[in-house]
Amino acid sequence: MRQIALVLLSLPLGLALNLALTDPLAGSERPNLIYIMVDDLGYGDLGCFGQQRIQTPNLDQLAGEGMRLTSYYAANTVCRPSRLALWTGRHAGHTAIDSNSRYIFQKADVTVAELLQQAGYVTGGIGKWAMGGVGTTGHPNQNGFDFWMGYLDQGAAHNYYPTHLWRNAEKFPLPGNVIGDFPNGRGRVASERVTYSHDVMTEQMFGFIRKHHRQPFLFHVHWTIPHANNEGGRVTKDGMEVPDYGIYAKRDWPQVEKGQAAMITRMDSDVGRLIALLKELQIDDRTLVIFTSDNGPHSEGGHRHEYFDANGPLRGYKRDLYEGGIRVPTIAWWPGKIKSGVTSDEPLAGYDWLPTACELAGVDAPADIDGISYVPTLQGRPQTSHEYLFWSYGSKKAVRKGAMKAVQLAPDRPLELYDLANDIGETKDLADQQPQLVSEMKRIIAAAQKR
Repeated sequence: MRQIALVLLSLPLGLALNLALTDPLAGSERPNLIYIMVDDLGYGDLGCFGQQRIQTPNLDQLAGEGMRLTSYYAANTVCRPSRLALWTGRHAGHTAIDSNSRYIFQKADVTVAELLQQAGYVTGGIGKWAMGGVGTTGHPNQNGFDFWMGYLDQGAAHNYYPTHLWRNAEKFPLPGNVIGDFPNGRGRVASERVTYSHDVMTEQMFGFIRKHHRQPFLFHVHWTIPHANNEGGRVTKDGMEVPDYGIYAKRDWPQVEKGQAAMITRMDSDVGRLIALLKELQIDDRTLVIFTSDNGPHSEGGHRHEYFDANGPLRGYKRDLYEGGIRVPTIAWWPGKIKSGVTSDEPLAGYDWLPTACELAGVDAPADIDGISYVPTLQGRPQTSHEYLFWSYGSKKAVRKGAMKAVQLAPDRPLELYDLANDIGETKDLADQQPQLVSEMKRIIAAAQKR
């Protein structure tokens, strides 16, 4: 802060005033940063992104008070590689995995939490981790998080009624939950359900913020809602585990769809409680909140994404590299810093979070990453755009360059080409009409996977 002030004093008055208005740190404390990444929420699952039947009033208000990012992408179309890219700032061509294969963070991996922790931020998170458990190099406490509460194992996170969660390196019992001995249950289906994991993790988040609100903090919220309990779906035909159906209890819908809607509205309510807490503590004007999803909507646990039109105008869903599998509903909120009710269609991705957080915290991001800071977009200033965005999910590859999108479903399959500016649903393959661009996209796909 002192260095910024000295620089401003040494500049001509007009230039100094301009910098003070555009620099996110000039004349203010370093902001708190909250990144909310929910699990399997589709582009069309929120009212502010077109949803008609599921109620999300708090997120709709958040969008009205902040910015909708309409071309914001998950870094992958499934959970673990999406998180890996988010935390390290690298796309799937430069990460150790591009699928849900097991991966444990290594000491050489540098996370956004480590970078901000070293800069004096207190760091915390709740929810699904998936990068290594107790006694490994992958545990969150070994990778920049002062505090973590939730699931360390990705598969265990399917179950909303486990016998315990993890609070740092200690088991945190959830009273009353009993795991049933069900065929195909894989130890992830409860026979007695008392304590809902989502609620416990959320209260732990509130406790962290109350404790640390007087110092700059980074907090990652990785709620598992609305992911299905896949094994529960096999046992009971209903994997959408939620304590009650709330406002949907009397709807003439299948039970599993009532559960899906209730999970999303419950999550929305907790976003509202979070914002209320920030206002109560009088830190809302110095806190950036990003809300997004780890990939597109699922059709699992008995739920079908078509029932609520969860991908909206997009083609595909979870495990696809069409837009429905990777373009996710995203909101940025920061009172007094982000204008109310604005929309940005700038193409951005989850792996842009690391450099964005670093810029806001006054930290240098590593040079060997793929992400770019989108602070200019948040401030309504011109943004240096990506040369391209890249995704890899096993044999599937995709590239977005400007408004053009290429999808290759397998190495021996022809590359498909779409103009997203005029065909957001990817209905008209233009590959035959633009052979030069097809060649360019193939070149990018090959180059993006060189390590």
